[in-house]
Amino acid sequence: MARKFLISRIALAVAMTGGIAAAAAPTMVAAKEKAPAKATFSKEYAAVAAPVDKAIADSKANAAVQAASQKAQAAKTDAEKAAAKAEVDAAMGGVLAQLQTAEAQATQPFDKLKQGEMTRNVGVLMNDPAMQHKGLVMMLDSGQTSPESLGQIQYLAGVTAYQSGKYDVAARYLQQSFDGGYRDTQNMIQPLLADSYKRSNNPQAALAMVQKELEAAKASGAKPSETSIRSALQASYDAKQLAPSTEYAAMLAQYYPSPASWNISTSIVRQLASLQNAENLDLMRLMNVTGAMKDKRDYLEYLQNVDPRAFPGEAVKIMDQGLAKNLLTQADVPDRGNSAGRVAADKASLPATERDALKPAATAAQVTGAGDVFLSYEDYPKAETLYKAALAKSGVDANKANLRLGMAQAMQGKAADAQATLAKVTGTRAPVAKLWAAYAASKATPAS
Repeated sequence: MARKFLISRIALAVAMTGGIAAAAAPTMVAAKEKAPAKATFSKEYAAVAAPVDKAIADSKANAAVQAASQKAQAAKTDAEKAAAKAEVDAAMGGVLAQLQTAEAQATQPFDKLKQGEMTRNVGVLMNDPAMQHKGLVMMLDSGQTSPESLGQIQYLAGVTAYQSGKYDVAARYLQQSFDGGYRDTQNMIQPLLADSYKRSNNPQAALAMVQKELEAAKASGAKPSETSIRSALQASYDAKQLAPSTEYAAMLAQYYPSPASWNISTSIVRQLASLQNAENLDLMRLMNVTGAMKDKRDYLEYLQNVDPRAFPGEAVKIMDQGLAKNLLTQADVPDRGNSAGRVAADKASLPATERDALKPAATAAQVTGAGDVFLSYEDYPKAETLYKAALAKSGVDANKANLRLGMAQAMQGKAADAQATLAKVTGTRAPVAKLWAAYAASKATPAS
């Protein structure tokens, strides 16, 4: 489950090699012609930096540099990376030595800004994230980065630190970028920051970050960001915290309902809640209703939870679904014939079951049991009536009755009633009730 939220390496590679806005640092010519008067380089630095600047400027038109750079991008082993890096260096006329010489002469703020820019650009050509990170940090530390580009440079400094395995450093720069309001076009910053915190053993920092954003969205009436919800869900799941995991699982499914989202949300609660069969049955029912059942294990777990003797019709329905999707074989459901043989008699007994349950002398357990039978056969109006009758009886299991009453209401499209009913559920059934409430809410206010 945890793997579902991890960073896309392809997207990260694109982010890492992305260009910095033109305003990030003045070129040596532009510094003289267009930048403010203070944007000048020291004479000593300008002399040694000019060849490096020219080599970088000429690199796009230099076939040898481009070929070597492509090798660097494709390199897999350390040996291949080192060889490609050396090839880029040679094609650029020994740029690494020249870059080192220029760095020694970078004494003024704009020297350092320009040196950082060149170091980063050479690092991109060599596919060297550590070199890129060094250059980006030089730019930031120069104190001369333009306000328009500050957030992007902080972001790229975080990305390259992440690529270099320096996750605590990555988190620092990414947090600075995020707090400053920068958002990359790929929406990578939040999951990347969350994963950086996770990998530096600080998952609570990631959770606090997205909690703040989600609370702000809720307060403003805006739809929460899916990325924020997923980041919060990942952090709380990694920490094995049931309550917040359930909260964010419900938010994900409510605001971004899809079979895939429901699969994630229900599976997380399923793993963390340690539900008994009778409790887990209602979660499996939700998975089935939302199209979230994806594999053989889901169908076998559902069949393990539902008692074919008590609910033969429902058991046969799930068996047949699994068989039709080729997720189950006949060997997986050897009792299908026996279960199917009980359905007709079971359905024939329903009028008597309802009549007995509505007698004044009927117990809470008897009335709830009758509601369970009608719920299993998807007769939601009668199930609703019976659960309401059960709740009026002494000794009723209110959490069970309210959960299934809310389910029956949700399946009839009574979203407000269902949410109000499900909010009453406490105890071990509460996580399942919260997800059913999210289902009711998603039907009331479909995602845009």
